[in-house]
Amino acid sequence: MVTKTPTTKSAAPKTPRKPRAVKPKAAAVKHHTAPVHSAAVEAKPEAKAEVKHHEAKARYVFATGRRKTSVANVRLFEGDGKHIINKKPFETYFSYPFYQETALKPFDVTGLAKKYHIVAHINGGGAHSQAVALRHGLSVALGKASEEIRKILKKNGFLTRDDRKKERKKPGLKRARRAPQWAKR
Repeated sequence: MVTKTPTTKSAAPKTPRKPRAVKPKAAAVKHHTAPVHSAAVEAKPEAKAEVKHHEAKARYVFATGRRKTSVANVRLFEGDGKHIINKKPFETYFSYPFYQETALKPFDVTGLAKKYHIVAHINGGGAHSQAVALRHGLSVALGKASEEIRKILKKNGFLTRDDRKKERKKPGLKRARRAPQWAKR
């Protein structure tokens, strides 16, 4: 009977590692704000941070819309401005009128086109999928703005995410379900 004996790689004892030098942290990046008296900053630093947070929160309503592999991050601003998608004008990004109508349908249903404008960033998918993702994100953002508007959008089906996606290809098949042609002889 053969017994196994434990083997070691080296018989020399390991030396302890030297502690690494810790780099000093960089100074915090300051935002462009008006100069504030230093005594006020030292007295209430938490209050100042809270006020900034609430100002940023009240500036726009954020929502995410999805369709297939498209993701639309939508910011809804008050005021009648130009809609901007991926840093381009809305009419340039969605050049076909059908996509423009699809994306802005929540404004048509609620009648709020003159009250709000959007800035959105869209990733993935094709043009139609992106337009529907933008519509979904815009609907969610409008629903957050008002409960009455949310009810109208829910009745029209704009708040429901369309979860249909392309089915994966299966082995032995040409696509997800398409089988190769069968020949008897």
